[in-house]
Order: sequence, then C-alpha cells, then structure tokens
Amino acid sequence: MARTLSHLDASGNARMVGVGHKPDVARIAEARASIKLAPATLRLLKKNALPKGDVLTVAKIAGIQAAKQTSALIPLCHPLPLHHIDLRFTVRRDGIEIRATAETIGKTGVEMEALTAASVAALTLYDMCKAVDKTMRFEVALVSKKKGPARA
Repeated sequence: MARTLSHLDASGNARMVGVGHKPDVARIAEARASIKLAPATLRLLKKNALPKGDVLTVAKIAGIQAAKQTSALIPLCHPLPLHHIDLRFTVRRDGIEIRATAETIGKTGVEMEALTAASVAALTLYDMCKAVDKTMRFEVALVSKKKGPARA
C-alpha cells in the first residue's frame, strides 16, 4: 500500500502542511544525542580546562537558541510557541549524552525542535572540542513524542 507524504501536494511539490483545523494540544518531545570523545578530551572537559572554556554551558545555550529557530532552519516546519526547552548533559566513560526536551501547546508536534536542540548542542560540543580531539563523532535520535489535552 502506497503511503502519501504530508509534505508533498498531489503533483509531488513540496508544501507546508496545513494545521489550522487542528485543536491546540499539549505536546512534548525528547531527543537524544551522544558524542564520543577521546579520554584526554573528557579529562579536560571535567576540569573545565578546554581552550574554549565551559563547553557544556555554551552547548546548552546553543541548543536552546537552536530549538527556538527550528522553523528558520528546517524549511517546512511551522513556527511554534515553545513553552519549555531543557537540555541535560551526562558525562559518560566515552563521551557526553545530551537529552533535549521541548514542550508547547499547539497544533503540531515539537519533535523537530527537540532534535534541533540536541543536534546543535552536539555540534557546539564538537566545535568547542575540535582543537584537542580529531576523533569525535556523534549521533542523534528521537526518543519520544507525546500529545494530550490542552493544559490550562
């Protein structure tokens, strides 16, 4: 069975999906990014001794800013009023895990905002550590997305 893609019209042209008819609903999404770092890089990070400074704080701010700019970065995303964005970092034995959560009350989901926040936080960590670590790599995934009745 062929499935139609919501971002394509009947002629196959890209389009923004119409959501005006949908009710406002509480929505939350969580994304995860993990970045692998060399042991020496992790030691420097834990001591806050990397050349570019406090990388986790800068990455958190970058992720929040990115979530707020998702519709400007991803062409067919709707601009959303974000009610909450949170980024949490866990230092692991081989790198950093980033958890990004985005929340809104609206007509469409916030998974792209969560994914953008996690991605840009990982890119910021990469940028701030690249002077001392040429082996870094990262991956990003959606963990969950939920919707429920609009909250008061």
